[in-house]
Amino acid sequence: MIHVVATIKLQADTREKFLRILKDNVPRVQAEQGCRAYAPAVDIESGIPVQAALRADVVTIIEAWDSLEDLRVHLKAPHMLSYREKVQGLVKNVSIHVLTPA
Repeated sequence: MIHVVATIKLQADTREKFLRILKDNVPRVQAEQGCRAYAPAVDIESGIPVQAALRADVVTIIEAWDSLEDLRVHLKAPHMLSYREKVQGLVKNVSIHVLTPA
């Protein structure tokens, strides 16, 4: 199994619109072969001193996949290509961390 933490930096004041598009696509991703988890998350204030500064224009997606190959197939899925087109003007950049259990 692998884990993915995807960080999506958005244009200012576009998070709600982005989340509507993303959440519409989530069930299709969760139905993909090898998808164990795919959930968007946003920063909240915790009061924990070591927490990094809140990021109002960032969405993080927490993912788990059976294999790296399943992740690669996911990235090319038709619904992901369509999703990327829909959010193109909303996203500044995307970065991912691909992890394996230690």
